[in-house]
Amino acid sequence: MVRAGLNAERLTRAGAELADEVGFDQVTVSALARRFDVKVASLYSHLKSSHDLKTRIALLALDELADRGAAALAGRAGKDALTAFANIYRDYAREHPGRYAAAQLRLDPDTAAASAGVKHAQMMRAILRGYDLTEPDQTHAVRMLGSVFHGYVSLEMGGGFSHSAPDSQESWSRVLDALDALLRNWPAP
Repeated sequence: MVRAGLNAERLTRAGAELADEVGFDQVTVSALARRFDVKVASLYSHLKSSHDLKTRIALLALDELADRGAAALAGRAGKDALTAFANIYRDYAREHPGRYAAAQLRLDPDTAAASAGVKHAQMMRAILRGYDLTEPDQTHAVRMLGSVFHGYVSLEMGGGFSHSAPDSQESWSRVLDALDALLRNWPAP
């Protein structure tokens, strides 16, 4: 018997909360069933599998990040836009570590093309227009920014910067200064 009020959206949100609590890799339909005190089979009328649940959580996280990014970028350009966008990723990862991990899930090409991941790339390209980068340099810069943001956030969340001075926030600010300088002085091919 399916518990009244359970649907794919509610289960996805509960799965996202679970991911933030115990880690994205620990999210399964079985774990979610325990949370709602229902039989696993009752959730399969809303979810196809644990992979389906994880994909839904990834799409939710990408949507949330895109909404935050769009709000942060409104009216900003150049370094101000770069910093605002970078801080959105860092803050989201700190607030929602499981969802942030979910946003890194490899999606099949059709799902990825229909996801808010496309908006993320568009927002990064909008930031880069302020630096007068054209293709293929714009694509190289999008990849670099994503790598730096994700790498820094991942190392910081793993405690990699907690054992030495200066404070991680100071380093983050310096990294963003360096990225701005690099983008303003992008090397010729």
